[in-house]
Amino acid sequence: MSISPNDVLNKNKNLNKRIDVGKINVDNVTVDDLKFNGKNYDEYINLHSLLDKVSACQISDAYNSISRRPGTFNSIKPVNNQKVFGKIFTAETTSDDWGTSALAIDEADDGDILFFKVDSNDKAIWGELASTCARDNGIKATVIYGSARDLDALLYMDYPVFASDFCPNAGSALGLGTLNEPIEVEDGTVNPGDFFFGDENGVVVIPKELFTKTMIATLAVKVKESMIIEDIAGGRTLAQIVGLK
Repeated sequence: MSISPNDVLNKNKNLNKRIDVGKINVDNVTVDDLKFNGKNYDEYINLHSLLDKVSACQISDAYNSISRRPGTFNSIKPVNNQKVFGKIFTAETTSDDWGTSALAIDEADDGDILFFKVDSNDKAIWGELASTCARDNGIKATVIYGSARDLDALLYMDYPVFASDFCPNAGSALGLGTLNEPIEVEDGTVNPGDFFFGDENGVVVIPKELFTKTMIATLAVKVKESMIIEDIAGGRTLAQIVGLK
């Protein structure tokens, strides 16, 4: 394995470093700062320090404050209650075709999150084998507007899955779907490269062009809620804090 100049220059970078909420600065982050590229250390650390500390609820509130939309897809639920965030790689197919899932695993980049739109929930396009392969390929999670299966395995795997439904049956390895094109889901559009955040609460998708504004607003939400929690610990009631009393 060759060593690049960036490897030498950044050999002492601690990518696991995290900053206290009060010191986080996300004014200049972009969705590309989700990955460390050798030059974006400060942006990477500040962004991950924020995302590690917030929830889908707080990001949805923040996005709603700047767009008047929640960014959520309420039919998609967490299968194994794991938190994950990253850039989206889209795929669209029919419930008869789990082969497109296999193709998406091969085409997605390391660190991507697969987001599938399926035409119905009648058959599963994702399960244990696909999760195992995706995880080993560096993919961070799978989101399905459709059905998954093998919940006996997925519930205990270290690989986040979100889906609209589940069933035991699957189709065939047809590979006839489309990859990394815009998809229409419920009343919204999901584009390749958009930001995804999912946890026990559900899922939120933020358009990449509104990512920076949403992160700034998310930090503001987190700081405000932290102050409210401190006020409650100090003896004030929530009704008093929000001005109802």
